[in-house]
Amino acid sequence: MSVLRPLHTGWTVRAANPDTAVQGREFPATVPGCVHTDLLAAGAIPDPFLDANERELLWIGRTAWVYETAFDAGDLDGERVDLVAEGLDTVATVELNGVELGRTANMHRGYRFDARAALRPTGNRLRVRFDSAYEYAERVRDEVGARPNAYPEPFQYIRKMASNFGWDWGPTVVTAGIWRPIGLHAWSAARLARVRPLVGGDRVEIQVDLERERPAALRLRAQVAGRVATAELAPDATTATLTVEVPDARRWWPRGHGEPALYDLEVTLEDADGAELDAWHRRIGFRTVEWDTAADADGSRFTLVVNGRPVFVRGVNWIPDDAFVTRVDRDRYAQRFAQACDAGVNYLRVWGGGIYESDDFYDLADEHGLLVGQDFPFACAAYPEEEPIGGEVAAEAREQVVRLMSHPSLVLWVGNNENIWGYHDWGWPEELAGRTWGEGYYLRVLPSIVAELDPTRTYWPGSPYSGDPAVHPNDPAHGTTHIWDVWNTHDYRHYATYRPRFLAEFGFQAPPTYATLRRSVSDEPLAPDSPGVAYHQKATGGNEKLLRGLAGHFPAPSTFDDWHWATQLNQARALAFGIEHFRSLKPLCMGTIMWQLNDDWPVTSWSAVDGDGRRKPLWYALQRVYAERLVTVQPRDGELAIVAVNDTPEPWRAQLEVRRLSFTGEPRAKTAVEADVPAGGAVTVPLPPDIATADDPSTELIVADGDGGRAVWFFAEDADLRYPAPQVDVAARAEAGAVVLAVTARTFVRDLAVFPDRVDPAATVDRQLVTLLPGESVTLTVHGTANADPAAWSARPVLRTANDLVTG
Repeated sequence: MSVLRPLHTGWTVRAANPDTAVQGREFPATVPGCVHTDLLAAGAIPDPFLDANERELLWIGRTAWVYETAFDAGDLDGERVDLVAEGLDTVATVELNGVELGRTANMHRGYRFDARAALRPTGNRLRVRFDSAYEYAERVRDEVGARPNAYPEPFQYIRKMASNFGWDWGPTVVTAGIWRPIGLHAWSAARLARVRPLVGGDRVEIQVDLERERPAALRLRAQVAGRVATAELAPDATTATLTVEVPDARRWWPRGHGEPALYDLEVTLEDADGAELDAWHRRIGFRTVEWDTAADADGSRFTLVVNGRPVFVRGVNWIPDDAFVTRVDRDRYAQRFAQACDAGVNYLRVWGGGIYESDDFYDLADEHGLLVGQDFPFACAAYPEEEPIGGEVAAEAREQVVRLMSHPSLVLWVGNNENIWGYHDWGWPEELAGRTWGEGYYLRVLPSIVAELDPTRTYWPGSPYSGDPAVHPNDPAHGTTHIWDVWNTHDYRHYATYRPRFLAEFGFQAPPTYATLRRSVSDEPLAPDSPGVAYHQKATGGNEKLLRGLAGHFPAPSTFDDWHWATQLNQARALAFGIEHFRSLKPLCMGTIMWQLNDDWPVTSWSAVDGDGRRKPLWYALQRVYAERLVTVQPRDGELAIVAVNDTPEPWRAQLEVRRLSFTGEPRAKTAVEADVPAGGAVTVPLPPDIATADDPSTELIVADGDGGRAVWFFAEDADLRYPAPQVDVAARAEAGAVVLAVTARTFVRDLAVFPDRVDPAATVDRQLVTLLPGESVTLTVHGTANADPAAWSARPVLRTANDLVTG
């Protein structure tokens, strides 16, 4: 029987460089972990996430660090004992009792070292030295030649999480450390070196590779859903295939389409006497996945088909949830996944500047029925294909494809983020002058590895990518598209000019919640351009773009509180506008993956959930526009129409009351709309002229109420509307550990929002962005506070509306 003994205790860390701020000091170290969090825990550095501390700590990434621990092997017995390191970050030399076991230069790989010759029964000393990732990357750059990238950092010359080197939403914290589990593995005769389950709709084919210590007759056994397959292996055999048929298997379905049924798959290796030598366990799901990329009259499709059913992707981009990824545990993932699911999300795209996510991430995705697309970690740069990078890329891809292929949630491998697009549009060919830039990875190396090891899944060369090298990679009529001209240069209503087949990135910025900003920035007073607030805006010209984005929608804000509310509301409006438009195009468009769900520190960014895990107004907008059944008012051929979108697998009879009203609530016109919307379909119903035409565009709106929720349409932008000064009554009561707010509108109010973190940083509210007609009420539930004083909840900056940005 094989035995794995973790080596996670007794570690210390010290700087190897003689000229650092912590010279001569040794600190307790957490494994798994990283040097920044170890120094922070020891009080040796300030928190890099607060104020501008980050820039005072850049020296950490240019320092070599030594991790050491002592241990006894004790009765650990086996013909072979390996030191298994699942993740070393990044340029490491591993020594056991003064004997070098190996060297590494890839954060994205695990390593196994034969430790027998160096291991002692007692008094072992394990030492891992991490050289500076900067020095390694700069040396490789000098050897292979410089190549263009989006940021002035050498991240493409080392196989390490690119966003460690800073991004337009993230800090520069170039980490080092033992970032995934490490331990000793004792085994005899043979072990399961690689297990690859190829799962279909009702069968699983298990391909097994063995590592042997000596010849011996062996038996393999696989069990799933009460069914068993076995194979006898000759003394020198190192491969075998087992097939288990499960004709009555329940299918794994994505969210909104059925149960994500999971089954335990057990593979055991036994000797000739039946004694267990090694075992492997995963949960699998029986489902089929295809991507329909066929040509049609509008270009070429990009439609996800699960178990034969087309699925509209309501997605979010996922970045590492902490710049220090070792702080993200299963509970933290579970919190984010719950936030994603509660917002109506069914798909997570793991972005290519981060990591191959953890087993916890994929286990939770499997359980929640969340679909996942995994980028290979290449982002926004021309990557060299020469050694030492080329061999590392192939090795990491082989390892990670095998590690993740058992997960039914994983439905797509993507070669890179924006690199093929960058080559076409960002002036790279002139800078490269014929040097390699990664094309060989995306069009040859990675697709061949996926085809060999995981042929049940689709590989797509890049995001964006059109599907054909002869077609521009970001052509909206083909494949996947990124839209960034809206944030960078255009008003968000420019989204309406696009008719994409599948939108893999688009976004709009806003600051984090007030409590998050207040915790991370000590400016007094806070202002959009105060030093800390400005430092926590990493996008070039970001604050200027925030203000430009308000133009034509809201008056320029004159106070910090108005700036904070206006930019957050504008972010929510921008994404809601785009998503409603794109969903209304169904089935022409079959997916939207907004940028981005989460943050990796407290920052002004494109996220819906900020760096402290608090939900921004955008999150509440997603709840509405990512609902399985959506009603939206859209322009169609110069007229207005109701579009009813049904992402469920059941037909829907949408029944709506549609009214044109004044802001005072006076009815101007009324009609009933009924639409039979097929499962997975969308139906457009033109509105009659008396509904679609305003008498006074500055004081009227269209309201559509029904079982698809409330949809509203305004005939002008907020800045041109004659809103009434908002008047609401707020009653508050404590109830079952929460505070229940009953808010009644005495005037028309648009996008009513309560910000509970202004009352208590721990508080959350269940709804925001509610539009009420005069006399209407809404009940909001606030968790995390006991403050039931109505006065605390009824005035700015706690209670806000769109009205007060216009009426003052």
